[in-house]
Amino acid sequence: MGRFVCQSNRSFMPVHRSTLQFLRQLEKNNNREWFQSNRKAYETARVNVLEVIAAVLDGMSAFDPGLAAVEPASTLFRINRDVRFSNDKSPYKTNFGAVLSSGGKKSPQAGYYLHLEAGSNSIAGGGVWMPDKDRLAAIRQEIDYNLKEFESILSAKNFKKYFGELSDEKLKTRPKGYAADHPGLEHLKQKSYVAFRGFSEAELQDKKFEKEVVRTMEALLPLNEFLNRAMD
Repeated sequence: MGRFVCQSNRSFMPVHRSTLQFLRQLEKNNNREWFQSNRKAYETARVNVLEVIAAVLDGMSAFDPGLAAVEPASTLFRINRDVRFSNDKSPYKTNFGAVLSSGGKKSPQAGYYLHLEAGSNSIAGGGVWMPDKDRLAAIRQEIDYNLKEFESILSAKNFKKYFGELSDEKLKTRPKGYAADHPGLEHLKQKSYVAFRGFSEAELQDKKFEKEVVRTMEALLPLNEFLNRAMD
C-alpha cells in the first residue's frame, strides 16, 4: 500500500468540525448498531485525521528524518476497544490516538503521541510511558550519571513553554539503590517519563494547528533523545 497522500482542500480547518461531531455522537451512542449505521461518518473522520497526521509527520521529519518514511495509517490505533479485562464494555474509543515513531506503535523506545478528542481532552507530547523494569533502571541510571544534562532538558525554554514539566506519575518512596538525599531523587521516582500539552477544540480547528503540533513535538526531541540513549 502506498503512502497516504493528503488530497483535501487545505483551506479547510485541520480537524474538521464534522470529525469532532462524530466523536461527540459516538460518546453518546457507544454501541455497534449506531456505529455501523454511521460508518460513513467514521470513515470520513478517519481520513481527516490521517490528513492531519500526514501533515504533522511531514513537518516533524525536518528534525526527525526517520519519520519521513512512516505511513500515517500505521501510526493510528484502532478505534475498537479491547474490553476483555475492562469493566467498561463500551466497544469503541471516543478519540483518535496515534504514535508517531519510526519504530512503530509498539516500539519500547521514546516517541511522540497525538490524541484527538471532542471537548478539551486533546493532547500532544510523548516520551516513554511505563517502561519495563530493565528500561526504567537504564533511564534512572542515565539520570544519575547525567543529572545536570537531564535537568537542563526539563528547564529548557521550549520544554517549559509547551509542557511545564513531566507528567507526575511517581513512586511514593525512593527507588531501590538510590540514597534518600540524592539530588535528583524526584526525577528518579518517576514511573513514566512523559510530557503532554492540551489543546481545545478551537485550537484543533485553527489553521495553525498542524504547525503548533510540530513545534510541540520538536520541544520534546531532547528528552526523547536522552531517553533513547539511556535504553540503547
